[in-house]
Amino acid sequence: MPKLLLVEDNEMNRDMLSRRLKREGFEVVIAVDGQEGVNQARATQPDLILMDMSLPELDGYEATRILKAADETKSIPVIALTAHAMTGDREKSLQAGCDDYDTKPIEFQRLVSKIRSFLK
Repeated sequence: MPKLLLVEDNEMNRDMLSRRLKREGFEVVIAVDGQEGVNQARATQPDLILMDMSLPELDGYEATRILKAADETKSIPVIALTAHAMTGDREKSLQAGCDDYDTKPIEFQRLVSKIRSFLK
């Protein structure tokens, strides 16, 4: 069972997304801010990280930079999740080290398709 780390501060988004991902056959580990996301990634070594970019404490951009700079977590794919679909946001996410980008509200089947393509 592939393990996903979901880093999301919004409780409603977190609960809905984690339930749906579990139904798709994924194990889901949760973090509610960027620093907890970094700590959980180091501790649990997930197969993929879903990273909200607008987070308290440490935002998703900085959390991703930290993870991609560390030997033990740099190879874990990170998909940025953001409500900011402005020109430049995708590039900003990719420059921070994210491997892909998806907008909120989440189109669930598109996201699952992206996750599965990284896990092949």
